[in-house]
Amino acid sequence: MTFRDIKKVGIIGAGTMGRGIAQVFALFNYPVVLIDRESVLGVAIPKIKERTAPELWDKVRSLITTDTDMKRVRDCGLIIEAVYEELDVKKEVFASLSSICAPTAIIATNTSAIPIGELARFVKDPSRFAGMHFMNPPKVMKLVEVVRGPETSDETIEVIEGLARAIEKVPAIVGDTPGFVSNRLLFALLGEAFRVLESGVATKASIDTVMKYGMNHPMGPIELADFMGLDICLHIMEFLHKSLGDDKYRPTEELKTLVKEGKLGRKTGEGFYRYAAR
Repeated sequence: MTFRDIKKVGIIGAGTMGRGIAQVFALFNYPVVLIDRESVLGVAIPKIKERTAPELWDKVRSLITTDTDMKRVRDCGLIIEAVYEELDVKKEVFASLSSICAPTAIIATNTSAIPIGELARFVKDPSRFAGMHFMNPPKVMKLVEVVRGPETSDETIEVIEGLARAIEKVPAIVGDTPGFVSNRLLFALLGEAFRVLESGVATKASIDTVMKYGMNHPMGPIELADFMGLDICLHIMEFLHKSLGDDKYRPTEELKTLVKEGKLGRKTGEGFYRYAAR
C-alpha cells in the first residue's frame, strides 16, 4: 500500500483543526467525509468558506461531505481523529472506528500531546495507527508531525508521509513521547515567557518584541498563546507537567486566572492582550 491508494479521507471532529484539515485535503482534490454534531457542522462549513478563495469554493464544497453518523467513513482509506484532547472522548471514537473501518484503513490522530502508544490501546490494529499532527491553521502551516507509536508499521509511516507531501506539507517523523517534539519545545518556550512576565522582568510587549525581532519569530510567545487559546495552552501544559514531571511546564497563576475568568485570547476578545471586536 502507498499513499496513492488513499482515495478518500474521513475526519472525526469539525472544530478548528478538523475543519482546517478537511479544507486542506479538499483543496488537493481529496473527497472528505467530515463527522461531528449538527451544531458543530453548521459552523464548520461557513468557517471553511471564509478561509477559501472564492474561485476555489465550489470545488472545495463539492468534495466535503458532512454527516453526524461515523459509519459514513467506512469506505475511507485514511481516517483522522481531531476531537477534543480528552482521553475518554478519543477512546470512544477509536472504539467505534475499529468496528467500522476496513481492515486496510489507516487511522491517525491529530492529538497534540497524548502519546500514540496510549491511544493505540483502543484501536483494533495498532500497526495501522499513528500520529498525524497538523499545526494551526492547517491551511497555512507547512509542518505535519508524523508520530510513530510503539507498534506503528513502516508502511503506515510511509503512507502518511507520502500523503503529507501530496498536500504540500513538510512531514517530520518523530518518536512517541508526551507532546512529541513540537509541543515539548513550544511549551518550554511559552512557559518561560509566562514566568518572565509573571516575575516582572519585562512586559508582555517587550517579551514578544525580543522574540520577533531578536529571534525572527513571526509572532511573540505571548501573542501566540492568545492566538492558540489560553484554555488549550493550560490544558497542554498541565498534561506535560503531569506526564513529564518537569516544572518548566508548570502553568503560572496568571495563566490559570485568565482561563478561569474566561479570557481565552483572540477567540474571546481578551487574554493576555485585548482585541477589537470583529
